[in-house]
Amino acid sequence: VLENQDLQDSIKPQKVEFHSLNFNTTLHWQPGWAREATDALYFVQYKVYGQSTWQNKDECWGISSRVCDLTHETSDIQEPYYSRVRATLAGVYSSWSLSCRFTPWRETMIGPPMVTVVHSNKSITVKLQAPRSPYKRRRGSKIPMTNYYDLLYHVFIINNLLDEQQRVLVYEGEDKIIKIQDLRPGVSYCIVAKTYVPMLDRSSGYSSRQCTVL
Repeated sequence: VLENQDLQDSIKPQKVEFHSLNFNTTLHWQPGWAREATDALYFVQYKVYGQSTWQNKDECWGISSRVCDLTHETSDIQEPYYSRVRATLAGVYSSWSLSCRFTPWRETMIGPPMVTVVHSNKSITVKLQAPRSPYKRRRGSKIPMTNYYDLLYHVFIINNLLDEQQRVLVYEGEDKIIKIQDLRPGVSYCIVAKTYVPMLDRSSGYSSRQCTVL
């Protein structure tokens, strides 16, 4: 019995955490500390905070992966959720490992905007598109994150002649189309942008660079 207890403890999943980007939400965990724990199979359950019964996540029931997609299960973005994971190995089941409470609206990370750059004489027009959630409108298009938050954009220009690393803030606000003027012909410029959520005081990472030569 003692050996079983040891095995139960040593295969118990560690660091059960929600990761979420634009409401695409996955549960991640690490294997227990036993060397054999990497061969374990895992079972995932979830519930809304305050509910008494746990729901099985069928697609993550007896899986070898250490990631489980809970995007669909956490679609009520104002609700707080919990999840838990247990492991099995050689006929022995660990106890459950519990996640922290997770509220999608408060905790999802917002991605950077999509950036398109069009140049004309001595100027660059920057077009921004808000990141999209996984949730769809009736017609099938994905709902943009601007439906859920007031988003601001921070737009930076990089003059490749001067310094590849120096990003100069040229715009902050909610406009989707920005014109940057009085630039030098023949010079290569790159644009990057971030999304900022004032209500949560949170910024995305930088978008990928969009470069053009005037």
